[in-house]
Amino acid sequence: MTEDNMSDLGKILKQRRVMIPLSLKELAATSGVSSSHVGRIERGQRSPSATILRKLAQPLGYEEGELLTLGGYLSSKPSSEAEGRIGPDPKRLDPYVAMVLSQEPVEIQRTVIGILSILKSIARVAG
Repeated sequence: MTEDNMSDLGKILKQRRVMIPLSLKELAATSGVSSSHVGRIERGQRSPSATILRKLAQPLGYEEGELLTLGGYLSSKPSSEAEGRIGPDPKRLDPYVAMVLSQEPVEIQRTVIGILSILKSIARVAG
């Protein structure tokens, strides 16, 4: 994983943690990963192993495969069942959007995530 990818992943994880909201200590307690290690991952100073990403997935509301894909451990190519779907995977936030959103104030982040969640719900009902 390149340094830029590490930094992007860290920003995405921090953005998700803040949106839930969870403190570093709360995430550490629920995941079994030390708060100092999570902090270094969020700052882009450490590249998380697949094991660490698996531990962080559930407390952060990710599916394991989704977080492993973001971390570069799994291919992002669509599976045969998803090939017929048009557009991005509705189960996750686009990494670029998450990165840009992470630079906004928390109130804006919460509002945008709320709007996206509503839109995803509408798309599921309409689809």
